[in-house]
Amino acid sequence: MPGPKTNERPGTRAVLRHSSISASKARQVLDLIRGEDVDRASQILHSTPRSAAVAIGKVLTSAVANAVHNDQLDAEDLYVSACFADEATTLKRWRPRARGRATRIRKRTCHVTVIVSRMDDERLARRRVERDADQARRSRRVTESRRRADLSGRLSRRRVAQAEAEEVRQAEAEADLDELQDTDFVDEEGVDVDDEALDDDTGQDDVDDEDDEDEQDEQDEDDSDGEQDDTDEEKDS
Repeated sequence: MPGPKTNERPGTRAVLRHSSISASKARQVLDLIRGEDVDRASQILHSTPRSAAVAIGKVLTSAVANAVHNDQLDAEDLYVSACFADEATTLKRWRPRARGRATRIRKRTCHVTVIVSRMDDERLARRRVERDADQARRSRRVTESRRRADLSGRLSRRRVAQAEAEEVRQAEAEADLDELQDTDFVDEEGVDVDDEALDDDTGQDDVDDEDDEDEQDEQDEDDSDGEQDDTDEEKDS
């Protein structure tokens, strides 16, 4: 049994007549969107690199507008129930060839028809479930990305704070080192190292002087002993 006639198919339609596209080229694009919902069909036509996709996209937009304004249907509940291209008038042109001959050029046109209808309740319910699941996944991705962004922000702020604290500690250490270099070092007993070194030098000088005096006394005693021995020898002689 043949299907319903073209003018008897249910749904809201839009027709583009005498389009300067061959019916065979238009049908290749129409086969991509047949049975798809309106949003998906628009995305397919937008990403199809064919000149027929632009014209068919305008027809689809017109069909959706007719369904919304004339039949009070929701645009999100519509799908492409039927779409087809019929051959229209063929324009005949002539091209001059060799030896005075001419070749026929056929400029074919077509009538493009797009019919949109409301999806059944089962399909709508399944579509709503898929949409809710998609929104939930998207919200989870957004939440996770925000959490990672916040975590990275906290980590970066923590790194900055640690770097600033390290710079402050280094500055304090350098200041303490400069202060120690500018002042005299004091040992554990509270005596200045320079004064103690001076006292050590003075005490060493005193010891050296005492040693020299002892040597001089010993030499004088030796000299006196020598003179006494000479005196005794003279008396014996």
